[in-house]
Amino acid sequence: MQICFEDDYILIVNKPNNVLVHHSTMAKNQQDEKSLVQLLFDKYQLPFYPVHRLDRKTSGLVVFAKEKQYVSAFQTLFTSNSIQKIYYGLVRGFIPEKGIIDTPVKGRDALVYKEALTHYTCLKTFEIKVAVGPYPTSRYSLVKLEPKTGRLHQLRIHMNKISHPLIGDPKYGDRFHNRMFMDQIKSDKLFLHAKELAFIHPYTQKNQLITADFPEHWLFTSNMLLNNLIS
Repeated sequence: MQICFEDDYILIVNKPNNVLVHHSTMAKNQQDEKSLVQLLFDKYQLPFYPVHRLDRKTSGLVVFAKEKQYVSAFQTLFTSNSIQKIYYGLVRGFIPEKGIIDTPVKGRDALVYKEALTHYTCLKTFEIKVAVGPYPTSRYSLVKLEPKTGRLHQLRIHMNKISHPLIGDPKYGDRFHNRMFMDQIKSDKLFLHAKELAFIHPYTQKNQLITADFPEHWLFTSNMLLNNLIS
């Protein structure tokens, strides 16, 4: 559990894949595992208060306030879109160089659709010498994703909407490509990582740029592809 930033007000943690930020009624079998909140308490013997959250299967930066009184100021950064969030994802197919997705996404109550906006940039494309479906090879893209809103599963839904689902996504992904990654690379993890946060600190007024290292399954997969599979 990498600590990426700490001051008198906040702690920013690089959340591992498949770890809950905190227990909730939406999470299944949650009592059998420790949340990120619990892991932090075990480490510091102090409570920390999550300012926002990531999906269980998404890795990367999560902001925690050290006192309840600091939560509101940092939450405002997210609700007012005053914080820049950069994610990296691995998606199926050769995605266009740049694009904007503005498809509405269901809210947390799963009844009302809310406006959602995502900007994406293709960073790299590659082809794997493994057949999936009717094609003799498989194509993938590394993308930078900039969500301008913060809806539940927004990036996962938006990538699926444009037919470039994230690899390892059990809900919105392509099961055939997910299976290929499991068979060839032994990875069933989601390839979505909250890499960067940029904001003006509400208390110190300093510009902050916080980054998180990629998790092990990203690095292992990169080595596997470069050494064995890319055509």
